[in-house]
Amino acid sequence: MEKIKITMDGTVYEMDKFSAITEFVHAHMQEDEKKYVLAFCDRKLCELAKLLDRDVELKLVEKTSVIGMDTYRRSLTFLMVKAFSDVMGKGYAVQVMYSLGKGYYCRMLKYKREGNKKVSEEVIVTEDMLFRVKNRMNELVRKDVAIIKESVSTDEAVHRFAKQGRFDKERLFRYRRVSKANLYSIEGYEDYFYGYMVPSTGYITCYDLVPYENGFMLMAPTKEEPEIIPDFEPREKLFHVLKTSDDWSQTLDVSNVGQLNECITNGDIRELMLVQEALQEKQIAQIADMIREGDKKIVLIAGPSSSGKTTFSHRLSVQLRAHGLRPYPLALDNYFVDREHTPKDENGNFDFECIEAVDLELFHSDMKKLLAGETIPIPTFNFTQGRKEYKGKKLKLNEGDVLVAEGIHALNPLMTSGLPDDSKFKIYISALTQINIDDHNRIPTTDGRLIRRIVRDARTRGNNAQETIAMWPSVRRGEEKYIFPFQEEADIMFNSALIYELSVIKQYAEPLLFSVPKESEEYYEAKRLLKFLDYFLGLEVTNIPMNSILREFVGGGCFDV
Repeated sequence: MEKIKITMDGTVYEMDKFSAITEFVHAHMQEDEKKYVLAFCDRKLCELAKLLDRDVELKLVEKTSVIGMDTYRRSLTFLMVKAFSDVMGKGYAVQVMYSLGKGYYCRMLKYKREGNKKVSEEVIVTEDMLFRVKNRMNELVRKDVAIIKESVSTDEAVHRFAKQGRFDKERLFRYRRVSKANLYSIEGYEDYFYGYMVPSTGYITCYDLVPYENGFMLMAPTKEEPEIIPDFEPREKLFHVLKTSDDWSQTLDVSNVGQLNECITNGDIRELMLVQEALQEKQIAQIADMIREGDKKIVLIAGPSSSGKTTFSHRLSVQLRAHGLRPYPLALDNYFVDREHTPKDENGNFDFECIEAVDLELFHSDMKKLLAGETIPIPTFNFTQGRKEYKGKKLKLNEGDVLVAEGIHALNPLMTSGLPDDSKFKIYISALTQINIDDHNRIPTTDGRLIRRIVRDARTRGNNAQETIAMWPSVRRGEEKYIFPFQEEADIMFNSALIYELSVIKQYAEPLLFSVPKESEEYYEAKRLLKFLDYFLGLEVTNIPMNSILREFVGGGCFDV
């Protein structure tokens, strides 16, 4: 048998030509071989089932990495869907809806015929169902069944899924421009997934199914603790806003990418855009009404990066004026402590994300004076000099005046401790994706926000896509630590995502992503996002209202953002 050379970490190994990477891992990493889920072959990411036909440089990917854990969770989802199919049989389908805490919220549908139409209704998931499904998952894991990949033509994929009555996937592939599609199967059950898989079910050892509302949570480990199932912590307010958004998507009959593309090709997209924008405006008006009715004096707005906080605060201010109130915007960043007093992180760098970077003593003092009817000087933080400056700007809250404060720590109880609760109205805003690729492939909220930020950073800050992608993990760590833990503190949550936005923003994002150098560490992420955007048909920006939150990122809006 002809031999090939495999170089890993400077060591050269010999293997038979056409050996799978799994064989190499088994031969040389026996002790913990299943902690590796993917590999880079000559810097190109590939699955472990890949057959090696030439000399390569190999780098194994562990599930403790971002890429590795994404692959594990995707494979876990496939295992769960397969088990549900085995237990419930034909006529039932499971939908992976959205991320909630450390897991995915899923629901079950039952299909039936009404005349010539196939319709669905939601079925309440019982503990007995979950018990049987989990047992089937455990059985498949013990058997270590191979996850088989088959490359077929796009036309063949459309034909297969249409025949199976899986119209979400049929629609998806009907608008694909690529000629091939990779389908995966477990014991004959076939599905499509956006991204790579582990080689077999034996790699998927850590999971749980937890009943929640009418559906259930699919719990998966984190990359930090890959062998521990995290506890499910219900987030009622977040779940409510996600469900409301999903209900609206269902009402508009656009709950997945295939339906969105169909809407674009049918010429119905303009009406959809107008309805979505009108819905957001209605929600903002309702929030303004709640502030007026509650006689609130301080409005606090927080949310993760690229959630549209600035445009939202402007639109809320317009609605507050329409309700007879006078809003005064305040950026909490102006209350940073002077640079020499800024805490440092474990690497010795300034930690601008922590709440200790805010001059809480001064902020509390100013807010108390405002509520007492006093006039205060408003600081402006000079980011170049690293200190607060006073430029003569003063503020006094009279009858009908409302302070609108925006910042990452706005919902942290420490930020407004000592202020009367009845004076505060707290808003959490995020771009919570309203549609999925299909029933089993989610669009992560973080992907939508990252694409927004790539486009905005290039337009307003002169940053290229590589720079934005490189800093994103740090941004995400700050969100996980300082923003997400306090989202349930909000009086109300606002979803700034728009069903149609990725079809518009792709025209701006794609050239930026194509510019990421192939040899860079950020190249794989750029390539992944390009593949993701390829699912969407493009939309012109011309029909987007000037006050739309999307204008904060693509430009051309009426607000100074």
